[in-house]
Amino acid sequence: MQTKRVTFRHVWLPYLLCLPQLAVTLVFFIWPAAEAIIESFYRTNAFGTSMQFVAFENFQRLFNDPSYFASMRVSVIFAVSTTVLAMTLSLLFAAVSDRIIRGTNAYRTFLIWPYAVAPAVAGVLWLFLFNPSIGIATYALELLGIDFNATIYPNSAMALIIIAAAWKQISYNFLFFLAGLQAIPNSVYEAAAIDGAGPVKRFFTIVLPLLSPTTFFLLVVNMVYAFFETFAVIHATTQGGPGQATSILVYRVWKDGFVGLDLGGSAAQSVVLMALVATFTVIQFRYIERQVEY
Repeated sequence: MQTKRVTFRHVWLPYLLCLPQLAVTLVFFIWPAAEAIIESFYRTNAFGTSMQFVAFENFQRLFNDPSYFASMRVSVIFAVSTTVLAMTLSLLFAAVSDRIIRGTNAYRTFLIWPYAVAPAVAGVLWLFLFNPSIGIATYALELLGIDFNATIYPNSAMALIIIAAAWKQISYNFLFFLAGLQAIPNSVYEAAAIDGAGPVKRFFTIVLPLLSPTTFFLLVVNMVYAFFETFAVIHATTQGGPGQATSILVYRVWKDGFVGLDLGGSAAQSVVLMALVATFTVIQFRYIERQVEY
């Protein structure tokens, strides 16, 4: 069996085509990560003009701080909850959209729109909806006997940022799940129906296994999103409060570095955050990918 290979007229052409992406990766990912690792071993003044080598002192001070482990626990709860909520709802919407005959384009357009909303704007929108005084969602919960106030109650604040962050990510997941569903041949559904499998059984025994590569990809992407890209949502809604109830690791990195002006400690936190997310990703590839059927 012959394998088709792409050939280029010039030897350097493929390298030139990859150069822009490599440059972006180097400037915006590799370079900042290297700077953070180096700075984590130094104590830097507030203006960043002088640095003193302190070895692992920043890390020792960090791991002796009970509030840091509290932020780590909050981050894990937030990331897992956001990922599960966003992926579950997006899969549900994709399954419904795949079966809709009338108004399909309008339905899909409305579901894709939230992805174009900036994270800070998404946070402000949900903050208004759950505002203790004028929020329509708060009013509806009050009618049900639920006292929801994100400015006072830690659980309410955590629920608010989870909903806002998951709502922002649903559109992204929806596109991938919908593409995966449309790639499943109708003959597979028909064969299962002939064998007597109902809609629920077809979904769990056919659809989910065939969507496992897409689900695994989105699981990794959503975990990274929840750990790294939700700063604007939290800053616009709870600002890490009440107390430190919603101060996840990425928000604490910013607060200690730019508000507390502890640049060395902030760099150490960013290194620990990178290591934590890398560990989660390795665990996902090591154990969860075994369940994926390519």
